[in-house]
Amino acid sequence: MQQATEPLIRLDGVSKVFYTDEVETHALNNVQLHIQRGEYIAIAGPSGCGKTTLLSLLGLLDSPSDGVYSLDGKNVSNLSASDRARVRNREIGFVFQAFNLIGDLTVYENVELPLTYRGMSASERKERVHAALERVGMSHRTKHYPSQLSGGQQQRVAVARAIVGKPLILLADEPTGNLDSKNGEAVMDLLKELHSDGATICMVTHDPRYARHAERSIHLFDGQVVRDEDSSKAHELEESGFEMHHNG
Repeated sequence: MQQATEPLIRLDGVSKVFYTDEVETHALNNVQLHIQRGEYIAIAGPSGCGKTTLLSLLGLLDSPSDGVYSLDGKNVSNLSASDRARVRNREIGFVFQAFNLIGDLTVYENVELPLTYRGMSASERKERVHAALERVGMSHRTKHYPSQLSGGQQQRVAVARAIVGKPLILLADEPTGNLDSKNGEAVMDLLKELHSDGATICMVTHDPRYARHAERSIHLFDGQVVRDEDSSKAHELEESGFEMHHNG
């Protein structure tokens, strides 16, 4: 029974210190964070509070200076760079603010790329790529290059690339940051759909409108979790506060 409630992601006392020219920067300080399978989390907080560092650790782009990070019951705190890359490729999907598509690869090739490192058969890769592009409404653009797409379309392709490997967790770093509000909302709707299909999503955003799409908001300040709340309740409180103020 215990196994069923084991968090998918578990950070226990995680800290991250950067050293430059004899200056110590404590980017994260003793973070405790548990994320269950199927949760949708927003990570919020002012610039420089440690949001991106936290996402880098969750995505195994970096290792903690201290503490333990367990992913799906396995301690991944001190893996070698090659082991981190292997786990990242199989278990983690990334969506970045700047899309990070490769300009001289087609839409199809960009989405296929993570699978080519897995030694997967060409027919299985093809099936997965088409399914992922279908999922994000971009299956009609397989032969186009990123420069031939709008920002919103590029971000959809980036989401397809992130989900093609069926990762345990989807990490989104300001996924709407380079988009206008209409395309931003469309990408948020897409993430919401993926979540309702069972995806575990962890998103960094500075925009409270988009943070409300998540079920739970983690607020960071100076490298520490200062608030962990149910997003819908926070939204209700804001609304009722606004109404009271408005009516008053």
